[in-house]
Amino acid sequence: MYAPMYLLKALYRQLIILGGMFGLGAAVFAYYNGLPPLGALLASVSTITTIGIYVPNNGNFYTINPAEEVLLIVMIVVSVGAAASLLQATVNAVVNGDLARGEAEKSLIKRMKRHTIIFGYANVGRYVADKLDEIGVDYVVITHDPAIRDVLAKKKVRVVLQQENRQMAALKEAGIDEASTLIATHERDSENILTMLSARRLRPDIRIVSVVHDEQLTGTAKNAGADVVVPSSVSVGHLLALSAVTRDLVGIVFSEKVGTKEIAQFSVFKASKLVGKKLPDLTRLAHVIGLVRGGELIQNVFDPGLTIKEDDTLLLFGDPAGLHELESEAEAL
Repeated sequence: MYAPMYLLKALYRQLIILGGMFGLGAAVFAYYNGLPPLGALLASVSTITTIGIYVPNNGNFYTINPAEEVLLIVMIVVSVGAAASLLQATVNAVVNGDLARGEAEKSLIKRMKRHTIIFGYANVGRYVADKLDEIGVDYVVITHDPAIRDVLAKKKVRVVLQQENRQMAALKEAGIDEASTLIATHERDSENILTMLSARRLRPDIRIVSVVHDEQLTGTAKNAGADVVVPSSVSVGHLLALSAVTRDLVGIVFSEKVGTKEIAQFSVFKASKLVGKKLPDLTRLAHVIGLVRGGELIQNVFDPGLTIKEDDTLLLFGDPAGLHELESEAEAL
């Protein structure tokens, strides 16, 4: 049902040109040859399509008005070019599989609510999409690359191809009016910033998370409208450095209010100094955010009577130095 609409949108420019040439030809034949309107239009169509039902002046080119000749030459040349372009555009639309898919995809995106828009699919964007798939969050990918668009479309991923310098059009097509979050992951910071500015203009209330590859542009990204900015090089650097200090690193938290914190987990061995201690005793070094005992997560870690036992697994949040000291006491190294 979307194919005719999509085809019309893809070919309307060429159709307008051909229609104009048909009209021009009809006017020429009506004016110079005295044909009635319908007959003039038939003569124009037969001439442009090379069917040749009507031949001006009975084919006597020596007596045709020079102005009529010029107009007919222009009409035929322009019409042939428009017809060739029309044929090429039609073939491209069918061969690339875009004929019905484009309109169907737009219709599906318009029905989405509270989804996430991922701008950029190289490297970081791909992992964001995989994670959203894992946790069951709907998303739309915006990409500049037609090859990526085709690959994602084959995987049934909802994707929008952004034309050069048309951020707003792409965001609208991706359903920004109903989206909850924009995640900017493009490999070029300038593209992320332009997209965030456009998103803020279209939806002042949308949540924006952005990667910056140049740490010096963190402030610029925030000024462009990002609620959360993650410097990619800093994130990877912290992760690698802290992994060298804490063997059981499971995560890192970047926060403007509390700074960079590490999340680590490790098991309590039999000879550990932590056996028998209460969880509040550890707060001088880190905060306990979880305790696993016998394969089950202890729900109330704030119970004052709860003590650490052998083979417990602790999940802690704190500075790298404090966690490293606790890890040593647990004899997890």
